[in-house]
Amino acid sequence: MRQWMERMERERGLDALVDKTRRLVLYSYISLIALLSYGGLIIHDVQTDGWGPLLVRIVPLLLFLPSILIKRARGHAWLCFVSLLYFMQGVMFATLPGQGLFGVLIALASLALFVGSLGYARFRSRQLRRQSEQ
Repeated sequence: MRQWMERMERERGLDALVDKTRRLVLYSYISLIALLSYGGLIIHDVQTDGWGPLLVRIVPLLLFLPSILIKRARGHAWLCFVSLLYFMQGVMFATLPGQGLFGVLIALASLALFVGSLGYARFRSRQLRRQSEQ
C-alpha cells in the first residue's frame, strides 16, 4: 500500500493529490450533512421528537468544520475516525425495512469522507514537511 501511495505521489504530484482529496472531503462532508439532516427531519418528526435526533447526528460533524476550513491535516485524521461511526450508522439503516437506499447513501458518503480525509491528512502532512525542508 505504501509503495502504491508513493508511486501515485510521484506520478500525479503531491499538490494535485492534495487538491483532489480536499475536494472529495468537501463534497462528501456536505452530502453527509445533507443526508443526516434529511434523516433527522423526515424520519424523526421534529414536532414530537424535538431537535435532539437531528443535533445528535450533525453536531459531531460540525465540530470538524474549523479543521476543514483551516485545512489542518490533524483534524482530517480525526475526522477519519468519526466518519467510521457514520458508516456503521449507514449500514445499520441499510438493514432496516424501507430505509435501505437511505442507509446505503449514508454509508457511501461516510466511506468517501473516510477515504478523502485519510488521503488529505497523508498528502497534506507530506506537503507541509516538504515545504519546511526547503
